[in-house]
Amino acid sequence: MHLCCILRATAIACGKRRSLPRMKTSLYALREFFGPSYARDITLDRLDVYVAARLDAGVMPASIRSDLAILRRAFRLAARAGKAIVPPFPSLQVNNTRTGFFEREDFEAARSHLPDPIQGVMTFAYCTGWRIRSEILPLQWKQIDWTAGTVRLEPGTTKNDEGHMFPFAVLPELADMLKGQWEHTKTLQRATGRLIGPVFHRGAWEAACEAAKVVGRIPHDFRRTAVRNIERAGVPRSVAMKLTGHKTESVYHRYAIVSEADLSDGLKRLATLHDRDARAVEKSRTVTVLAQS
Repeated sequence: MHLCCILRATAIACGKRRSLPRMKTSLYALREFFGPSYARDITLDRLDVYVAARLDAGVMPASIRSDLAILRRAFRLAARAGKAIVPPFPSLQVNNTRTGFFEREDFEAARSHLPDPIQGVMTFAYCTGWRIRSEILPLQWKQIDWTAGTVRLEPGTTKNDEGHMFPFAVLPELADMLKGQWEHTKTLQRATGRLIGPVFHRGAWEAACEAAKVVGRIPHDFRRTAVRNIERAGVPRSVAMKLTGHKTESVYHRYAIVSEADLSDGLKRLATLHDRDARAVEKSRTVTVLAQS
């Protein structure tokens, strides 16, 4: 059986998934490299050559691992139908944990260099920690409850398929942005159409970061930033995870960034505790001495 037939069947089987755009990128790369190969010709050696070629082309290890995962799934589907045997696949170590986040002044500096419509996107991301492309940009006005002061994502529309709600009314910055956006668009869209509107332009983002002297930051850093701010505010973890849409604590922990400033603040509190205990001991000694004299 030709490999292209296996890949085509996999694309059809996964056609309704939200990950389809990413899958298409992998399918294109796999077809480009393996060409009209038969499934029986896909061996561990050829897969190793594929990995090496993609790395040489500057492709990130995480992307290559996604390619291999899709190809493995294709073989498993074919094997279930009795049309192929799953070959051994190479393992690829991936360390894609990022540590970037925005301090308040960095956020405001970058936002000030963005076009007005995209500033709203950044404000929403900074306050909520929601995913920009899959959760913020698709938002529509019908998902806003002005009376309750909440914005809601319905189940099945998020990465983990669980819905969640954010009470924006208690954050003046977010509430003012949404009200301003509504006043700007209501004469054109009324209660239909996107809430924030524009397609996110990476070029505009990179230019803004360069102008703000925060080169290298990525929009997803806002997710880490929101988690960090919520942690610093002392919000219970169960509540924080509901607000940001994290399903498991293990993933949430990856976003709970600790900065040098956080460490210093923590040690300042520890120093205060030490000083208080030392003063208490000294006071106790003084009382003892006075009692004995």
